[in-house]
Amino acid sequence: MLTFKGYYRKDGSVGTANYWLVFPLVFCENKNIEIIKEAISDALGCNKYHKYKAFAKIQLNQILNFSDGPDNTLFKTTTDIHRPFKNVDGVKFITHQMGCGGTRQDARTLCGLLAGYLTNPNVAGATVLSLGCQNAQYEILRDELSSRDSYFDKPVYYFDQQTLGTEDILIEESIKATLKGMSIANTQERKEAPLSKLVIGLECGGSDGFSGISANPTVGYVSDMVVTLGGTAVLAEFPELCGVEQELCNRCATDELAVKFLDLMHRYEKSAIFVGSGFDMNPSPGNIKDGLITDAMKSAGAAKKGGTSPITDVLDYPQKVTKTGLNLLNTPGNDVESTTALAGSGCNIILFTTGLGTPTGNPVVPVIKISSNSDLTQRMSDIIDFNAGVVIEGKLGIADAADQLLSYIIAVASGEIQAKATINEQNDFIPWKRGVSL
Repeated sequence: MLTFKGYYRKDGSVGTANYWLVFPLVFCENKNIEIIKEAISDALGCNKYHKYKAFAKIQLNQILNFSDGPDNTLFKTTTDIHRPFKNVDGVKFITHQMGCGGTRQDARTLCGLLAGYLTNPNVAGATVLSLGCQNAQYEILRDELSSRDSYFDKPVYYFDQQTLGTEDILIEESIKATLKGMSIANTQERKEAPLSKLVIGLECGGSDGFSGISANPTVGYVSDMVVTLGGTAVLAEFPELCGVEQELCNRCATDELAVKFLDLMHRYEKSAIFVGSGFDMNPSPGNIKDGLITDAMKSAGAAKKGGTSPITDVLDYPQKVTKTGLNLLNTPGNDVESTTALAGSGCNIILFTTGLGTPTGNPVVPVIKISSNSDLTQRMSDIIDFNAGVVIEGKLGIADAADQLLSYIIAVASGEIQAKATINEQNDFIPWKRGVSL
């Protein structure tokens, strides 16, 4: 039986990583999050961008001294990053521009998304910062946590600036709590888990004319394999399902799911039309230049990421995945908003196909980039993990390419190798703001 080595959580889910998370409930705390990030990253010796600091100093000295200097290249680091907590994959810091000033519905939705990150199996616990007077109150976050996991017991340390007083107290207490939390997370170890514990997010971005022929069908084949083994796949980006609604409705396990899917699609499109846009404006200039000139054409290829499995559930953002099999999740086509949502719904790994190239990643979920063509793999080798261009070239069939991709997924899920987005620290996080600012 195929397995991966992951982190078991008390709710029965299994993480492909073990992260400590630090986030604010409101944008007012973003600066303090950045201060804590800098302090802890330096203390742990995991600031990979020290070489750029050295490079900038060299350039400044050369400009001030009007000298070219001996070497303009980046310093090469030869020492390994110090990892005092061997079983912790890292501490991740996220910021956002929400939490107050918008609708109450957006504040609750934000808390739902953040609760999704806390309950994600890749997260061991979190440090939460609050100003105190914002719309996104901690009580709402606790309610959202309870709705997702009534027995939630991961350590969460909450700090309210208006209660504590000075920034010094807030930052010092947050640093102490974060390091304490990491030491607790460090007690967990990877163990063998069946592939039925995988919850795979299906995403595409920077698509080209080959995406629907090579990368997306390969991912769809993997999706079907995981579902067949009792696992879960989640297909997002509703604007990029416009034009294939009937095919997806035919695959829904019940009529009620088909009705829910169509209702979400229609309400979403109406909201876009209301502000002077529409699903027809989804294809980007890059998509159009490479042949995807209409949303229906783009959708026909994008939907192939979902394979051929029956659809067992339809979710609205930011609902949590509760059923195995293929799920549909209502998200924008925006790459980062969609990957942010997939992680918030419980995905523990994300497959991201691209034909033009994009660096998008996620703070807590490995994002594996699959190229639709070999030229992209060679040209942007620092962001591409797997080359599905071999399908176009006739070197491998879809099934064989999917077998190789599944092996790569297992290695990433087991912590044996890192996805390029993780190596590059591409920790993108953008919540979907559906309401207006007030």
